Amino acid sequence: MSTAASPREIGRQLDDAASLGRAVDELLAARTEPPTVLALGEPTHGIEAFPLLRNEILAHLVERGYRSIVLETDFFAASVVDDYVAGAPTEIDTVLATGFSHGFGAVPGNRELVEWLRAHNAGRAPQDRVRFHGFDAPVEYSGAPSPRRSLSAVIDYLPAVLRPESVRDLDTLLGEDADWTNQAAMFDPAVSIGDSDHACALRIIADDLASALRRAAPGLRPADPTGYDHALAHARTALGLLRYHAAMASPAADRIGTLLSLRAEMMAENLLAIVSQEQRRGPSLVFAHNGHLQRAKSAPPSENWGNAGALVGLALGERYLVLATDASPDSDPGTLQRALAEATTRRALFPTQALRAALPTSLGTGKPIVPGHIPLEPTDMDRADAIIFITDTDGKRHQYW
Repeated sequence: MSTAASPREIGRQLDDAASLGRAVDELLAARTEPPTVLALGEPTHGIEAFPLLRNEILAHLVERGYRSIVLETDFFAASVVDDYVAGAPTEIDTVLATGFSHGFGAVPGNRELVEWLRAHNAGRAPQDRVRFHGFDAPVEYSGAPSPRRSLSAVIDYLPAVLRPESVRDLDTLLGEDADWTNQAAMFDPAVSIGDSDHACALRIIADDLASALRRAAPGLRPADPTGYDHALAHARTALGLLRYHAAMASPAADRIGTLLSLRAEMMAENLLAIVSQEQRRGPSLVFAHNGHLQRAKSAPPSENWGNAGALVGLALGERYLVLATDASPDSDPGTLQRALAEATTRRALFPTQALRAALPTSLGTGKPIVPGHIPLEPTDMDRADAIIFITDTDGKRHQYW
């Protein structure tokens, strides 16, 4: 009678660059279709071990033809970093401060990433450089900006003859930016202007502009693909922001879940646009919180909406590969974290299909190791292709905001 393999037999120990490379190559080779996106998640932001692992994996993947990295940072701010890693003469401290949203420029490992990308790209032709992208929406924990910047960018890009008649009232409808960015609106729907008559009229303008761009694509895009794609990104951002502000004004019980799902929708749209841009040059490595990247998972606290990974996975199918990570070596017995820790020396990769068969069905979930850490649950094995578990972290989260 055969016995199931143990987690230690299943795990691929990632003790050095060579063993990490072999484990990643095995995972890629097992796919029926080569991934367009390799999504690497982390269970919290700010623990150094996870972005350092990302940097090691990126260095290996670049040797395998990957030509872009995409982070959980603002889509438009990331262009500052992309310019720098292509050789722009900006000070790196300025790049880290302005090219990352959420204060992520101070996250350990991101300075090293940016410096490595710049050194790697030096002297290389554009098609061989590794580009830097962000796929997050331009929203922060405290609220969302005015749609003015995005709407104006589309209007400025469109030739005057193609601008819809509705834009003539734009400035009047936008009003003061401070009314949009009022942080109290995140907590009190009555303070938000997202469902005002002016905001509703702006949603018509945003839709008119997006339609004008799409209809004029055959004449505009061939002459300036980069400019056209940038304008299109602003068009979808304007629509997303206006939807987001409208949800902020709603007193519905699932208001926060709706806001999170709208952010997820914007993230997914941005990531799919980046993939469309980059796929001719090579696949992309994406790095973000596990909760954004796992497949078929609702955006908490709502059970009705898919997260960004679920939406992207639906579009890409087998071309979307997900690696979730976790670390909690001192978890209680009977938890997923204890089972993985006992099978890990320093770091180990576990293909989830084999791991599910090797573990008892009664496992629980370990406790967070720092505030903000969301430990993987046993059901998360159904939402990722592999799990990387780390034991050599001190469990401290660096403060970066």
